[in-house]
Amino acid sequence: MTEDQRPRPRRRGRRGGRGRRGKGRGTAAAAPRIYTRGGDTGETGLIGGLRVPKDDLRVEAYGAVDELNAQLGTARAIVRDRDLEEVFERLQNRLFDLGAELATPKPPQKPVSAISAAEVKVLEGIIDLYQETLPPLREFILPVGNGLAAALHVARTVGRRAERRVVALHRKTPLNPEILRYLNRLSDLLFVLARVANARSMIPDITWKKAGTAPPTG
Repeated sequence: MTEDQRPRPRRRGRRGGRGRRGKGRGTAAAAPRIYTRGGDTGETGLIGGLRVPKDDLRVEAYGAVDELNAQLGTARAIVRDRDLEEVFERLQNRLFDLGAELATPKPPQKPVSAISAAEVKVLEGIIDLYQETLPPLREFILPVGNGLAAALHVARTVGRRAERRVVALHRKTPLNPEILRYLNRLSDLLFVLARVANARSMIPDITWKKAGTAPPTG
């Protein structure tokens, strides 16, 4: 859920079913504008109507989740393997659910969250499935490789930042604890999938060479 995608009120047409510029009955009303000017003073509205500063912890949290979702969209635009594309699609939908939950400061008395322990288990199952196809990792590796792997490494680091923002919000206002577990597990998954992307392109892991260990050049 993002500030840009909240539903906008429809602009009412004239009486008799005419739109603002329509000339006949049944003419569709003009499309709602994407801008409302409501955030021009540095505030935004949460789900439920509460207005808060745009640098509020809650806005920072769901904003970082939105960044993560957009970065996954970049990876999804690159991917060619159907199985990975399906994983990305599921992740993007769940991140939208997660963002909507973060953007709702006063949920119903008995909220039903899309981010549950079962959803965390799904991530763990996907991690285990792909981890089995990779060689064991005994050293730190650099975030490098083909275009898809690089995009997934960026997504992983954005995911860690989103996790930190959510932890800060959780410290102030307790959240559904499965959200924290989900984000933690998601970054692990993105790391594994970056390795998978390289492995499928026959690109080996590039290990970190600490200063003083690399052979001299020049």
